[in-house]
Parts: sequence; structure tokens; C-alpha cells
Amino acid sequence: MLKKSPYTAIFILLSILMVSACSRHSIYDTAIGYERSAAGLEADMITVGELSIAYLKNAEANEGDTIVLVHGFGANKDNWNRIARELTDDFNVYVIDLPGHGESSKPLDLGYRIEEQVGHLARILEALDINEMHMMGNSMGGGITALYAATYPEQIKTAVLFDPAGILDYENDMVGMVLAGDNPLIPSKPGDFERLMDFAMEERPFIPWPILSVLEEKAIANQEVNKVIFAAIKEVGITSDFRDAINRIEDPVLIVWGKEDRILDYRNGEAFQQAIPDSQLVIMEGIGHAPMIEAPEESARLFIEFAKARILKAS
Repeated sequence: MLKKSPYTAIFILLSILMVSACSRHSIYDTAIGYERSAAGLEADMITVGELSIAYLKNAEANEGDTIVLVHGFGANKDNWNRIARELTDDFNVYVIDLPGHGESSKPLDLGYRIEEQVGHLARILEALDINEMHMMGNSMGGGITALYAATYPEQIKTAVLFDPAGILDYENDMVGMVLAGDNPLIPSKPGDFERLMDFAMEERPFIPWPILSVLEEKAIANQEVNKVIFAAIKEVGITSDFRDAINRIEDPVLIVWGKEDRILDYRNGEAFQQAIPDSQLVIMEGIGHAPMIEAPEESARLFIEFAKARILKAS
């Protein structure tokens, strides 16, 4: 099984492909496929109403609990491959491309407010016959995870929020940039995607040029739907409805925030902790907006220890 193969093997494979003059897209497809396989994941699709939904799941199911991973704005299911590597031996992992993202359908008129995305996710999980799970979410996905736990408490065993959106008591540079008409989260021209990665992560992982160029191409192609989604979710942090909703959460919640986050200020973690009863907050030094990418082993360890402690406490 390839799951425990080191990531250096991916770069060796890429070198061979580049020498053999494969196209950028072929190199991208091969590298992403290898990374998924190394994480113990395989790709699949499901139809939910009029939507085609792409997702990743364990290549080999086991007797462990189910974990659902929810990506952030403008991201996709492959953002979770690195942390999934640490989980698929003991858990059944499902990673969803939310509508409007990745390889899933992208209707402009679907409705992308946080509460609407919770409804979309609930229908997807019902179609996948998942009715009890741990859930992790990053950024927008963290806000979705929190509101999902408040809406469907009977389904959630534990929830982990990585740098979640939804409360904006403390602002940082990104707010001013967006107000000035320069949104670093929506690439629109060459160079913007690399700028986004540098902005979002304190130390971003190395990505070879052929893969980076395809990722940028895809991001630029998605800018229209990204603008629609961003407009739908940007008001959530300045209303009390979200905070009031998550105050009703009864499930165990772990909040993890990168202290160097330039998108959502880490001090908002305290506001989340105050809003969610009996929640736990961990601030990760030297980490930006995506702990599960920047520090996958540590992020997985925090979840596993939290889940074990809470499950033992409840038993």
C-alpha cells in the first residue's frame, strides 16, 4: 500500500514525468493521484439532486469512526490530503468538494450563505449515508462545521475548527485589502495564486511549477463563482445570528488557530471559545491560516488526543 510512502517519492515521480515531456495537466493529474493514494484515499462522485459532488474517501474501509473534512473558501478536497495521511489507518475519512468548489457543480444561483452551505452539506452526507461523524473544517469550512454542529447535534461526535470564519471581532490586513477592492483570496491573473499561498500560509509547502501553474489556472477559471460565494459569506462575521447559533452547540469542540494567520486574526479564537460552551482553544505558533496543511502531523495529534479524551469523559 502506498499510504506511508514519503512525499519525496512524489517529486521523484514528477522529475521523471517532466523529463518524459508530459503535459502540465498530465503531471498535475499524476501527482494529485499519487498524493491521494499516499494518503489512503480514492476519488468518487455522487449525484445529489441536480448537483454532481466530488469527494475522497478511504481506499480501504476500516472499523473506526467516520471523519468528514470541510475545506475553506476557494479551496477543495485536496487541501486535506496531508492530514488525511495521519488518519486513514484508524478512521474512515470523507473529504467533500462543496458545491461551487473543486470538481463539484458550480451553479451561480445555488445560494452560498453559511447556513445554506450547511444545508447543502447535510444533503450530501445523507446521500452518502453518513449520519454520525467527527467533523473538521478550515476557514469558511470551520464556520460551516460550527453551524452544522449547532444544527445537527445528534450527528456530531466531535468538531474541530481550524481558523474558522464566522466571528470577526478582530480584523487584520485582509479586511482593508478587500475594502480597497484587492481581494487576495480570489486570483484573477497570473501571479495571484502564488501571492494567495504566501498570504495564507506562514511557510507554504513546496509545490513544483507544473502543479502550481495548473492550480493557478483552475483558480482563475473559478473567479466568477468565487466572487458570488465570497459576497454570500462575507457578512457572517458582522451579525449576531452566527454567534447566537453556535452558542447552542452541545458537542465537544476543539478550536485550533495559527498565530500568524493573516486572513482571520487568531484573537478571534477567544471569541469562538467564549461563544461555544465547553470548547477548547489551541493557538499554534509559527502557523498561518491552514494548520492542516502547514502542520498536518501536529493537527492530527491534537484532534486524536481531544477526541479520545472527550469520548472517555462521556463514557
